[in-house]
Amino acid sequence: MMNILFVSLGCDKNLVDSEVMLGLLAEKGYGFTDDEMEADVIVVNTCCFIGDAKEESVNTILEMAEHKKDAKCKALIVTGCMAQRYKQEIIDEIPEVDAVLGTTTYDSIIEAVEEALGGEHMLKCEDIDRLVLTNAKRMLTTGGHYAHLKIAEGCDKHCTYCIIPKLRGNYRSFPMEKLVKEAEELAAQGVKELILVAQETTLYGTDIYGKKSLHLLLKELCKIKGIRWIRVQYCYPEEIYDELIQTMKEEPKVCNYLDLPIQHASDRILKRMGRRTSQADLRAIIGKLRQEIPDICLRTTLISGFPGETEEDHEELMNFVDEMEFDRLGVFTYSREEDTPAATMPDQIDQDIMDTWRDELMALQQEISIDKSAQMVGKTIDVMVEGYIAEDNTYVGRSYKDAPNVDGMVFFECDRELMSGDFVSVKITGSTEYDLMGIMEENV
Repeated sequence: MMNILFVSLGCDKNLVDSEVMLGLLAEKGYGFTDDEMEADVIVVNTCCFIGDAKEESVNTILEMAEHKKDAKCKALIVTGCMAQRYKQEIIDEIPEVDAVLGTTTYDSIIEAVEEALGGEHMLKCEDIDRLVLTNAKRMLTTGGHYAHLKIAEGCDKHCTYCIIPKLRGNYRSFPMEKLVKEAEELAAQGVKELILVAQETTLYGTDIYGKKSLHLLLKELCKIKGIRWIRVQYCYPEEIYDELIQTMKEEPKVCNYLDLPIQHASDRILKRMGRRTSQADLRAIIGKLRQEIPDICLRTTLISGFPGETEEDHEELMNFVDEMEFDRLGVFTYSREEDTPAATMPDQIDQDIMDTWRDELMALQQEISIDKSAQMVGKTIDVMVEGYIAEDNTYVGRSYKDAPNVDGMVFFECDRELMSGDFVSVKITGSTEYDLMGIMEENV
């Protein structure tokens, strides 16, 4: 049996593509390994959204190219965003690479593997507006109790700092019936939580149904037996609409959690970013969400050091964050990406200033998070079990406020055995900046 080592980098949308490729390979009888020295084929699914991701992708490809020289590996295949963006450079500069598949051709992974093993090279990165539709059963890499459901591909927003539309094409929604079928298959595999992802989830359905249809999709997904939580990420604030809010209120399976990346709060910087909101718009939608859903958990992301940002803009953002008190917040320093309008803007900011501003924002958010975590002490909440820490005799899980890998955790004591994916009721007895501690009361 041929063994494949699969390395998936970047975002959870990319992870879904990796799981589809793994499923296609498994159907063809390929085996898998975590050991580079035992791999007959190595596949690297790359990211290049920002500079750090690009560097990680390049380093990983070069590392795997060395393994191809020294180990039993017969083929090295590169897929994903970096493959799409730098396809010719990869072929020209890394001769160990046998095949390059782009963001809309990853369903050709079997053909790529077979041709590479036969000594042929493949470069297939055409038509970034194609929508990949396969019947492959995804091979989950998230532990089996939660899974991401990619509901759309591409983006039409064209923010001035972002390369994604050039790598993943225009916005295309996956048909609702396909998504429901995929979710049913995931539930049959034991998935309890669905995390809806796309470059932008709130526009779901506009291209194929003529109207925003995320609320309709949520209602269909809520009917699936076995699914306990449905979490929505990547909601552009200007696209949040009344039917979506109402569905979140009415459907108990839909977590009262929204990830709405705002990027900044200075109107001047928002305009330079090509964003379609003002600070007044942001205040209005945040206020509406909290009024309609009082226990909603709001996560956002910010960019510090965008070209032309001043100390005054930064202070305005600090004041906004201080006032809004987001439940979850992440900050990235601006990454100057070639082929984006922002890359050629004057007044680029020095990295040390960007770092300082980021650190100031995160220090402020840490204070907010300490207060918010402390407010949870004494409350009893539902928690999904993630695992067990043997040395501490402690279980770890997540509440509805915690998306995997980006938010906090709940650590709790329990005197009996639990499994990942179990739901339990935990009384919170302590807190840190981002995590909670408690004692299990009962299964839920």
